[in-house]
Amino acid sequence: MVLFFFDFFYNLIFGKILLQSLQAGYYTTRMANSKGIFQRTELLLGKERMERVQSKKVIIFGIGGVGSWCAESLIRSGIQYLTLVDSDRICITNINRQLHATSRTVGEVKTEALKNRLLEINPDAEIIAIQKIYNRDNHHLFELEKYDFIIDAIDSLSNKTHLIRQATRTKAVFLSSMGASLKIDPTKIRVTEFWQVIRCPLAAKIRKMIRKGDLPAKQFMCVYSEELLENSGSGSSCGTDKCLCPKNLVGTGDPELEDHEWCSQKAVINGTVAHITAIYGFTLAGLVIQHIYNEA
Repeated sequence: MVLFFFDFFYNLIFGKILLQSLQAGYYTTRMANSKGIFQRTELLLGKERMERVQSKKVIIFGIGGVGSWCAESLIRSGIQYLTLVDSDRICITNINRQLHATSRTVGEVKTEALKNRLLEINPDAEIIAIQKIYNRDNHHLFELEKYDFIIDAIDSLSNKTHLIRQATRTKAVFLSSMGASLKIDPTKIRVTEFWQVIRCPLAAKIRKMIRKGDLPAKQFMCVYSEELLENSGSGSSCGTDKCLCPKNLVGTGDPELEDHEWCSQKAVINGTVAHITAIYGFTLAGLVIQHIYNEA
């Protein structure tokens, strides 16, 4: 009996010590990995700026052709707190330009697919995935005031206009993507203040809508292009009875959005290419990092 209790307590104590050692080793490895991931970034920015980057909270509205690349760049640059907002599932027509869209992920909820990818880059990042449509009825749910940076990559004109009005009332730095379709020349991409954007039909439409109500509470920077081409092809099936959008075929998601798709609501669907949308997204991410770099 004495031997039994000796063995029991020996194994209990030894097991606890072993578990603690393994846990300590695990967390030490995780910390070392995290340090290693951002070693080259910290080499450029310095320790203090790197810590500032890692402390900032960012929210991206729309993680399609522009927003998905922006999110990737932010996580690779060291942003630790990122919220992703999008209502869609991945469609086969997204594959040509959206980071998280592959033949394997078609049908998955976009926010979850991108979150999974980003956590493979930095497992310690705190990423919130929200499958919702931002609009005037639910805007309060997103708690914009708690973020340091708000990034707009929304397609819907009415929702984009509303977000501009709300986001510019906060203390956050607000950045917006203008139209990225019908472009092919990367040298025509520009960054300027919203009211200074030229030769961009989307920006012109937004300004017209904005003038009918409250103006933005402060200035904000936009990524846009001065180029405007025309579609050379035809035969898009999106928005028809042959719509390619996967709807509720794959995985879990918000039940209210099971049959949601935007294509049938669009007056026209324009062509886009990956290098343009990616440059837009990387530029937005670059503006975030540049702002943090230049903070006093």
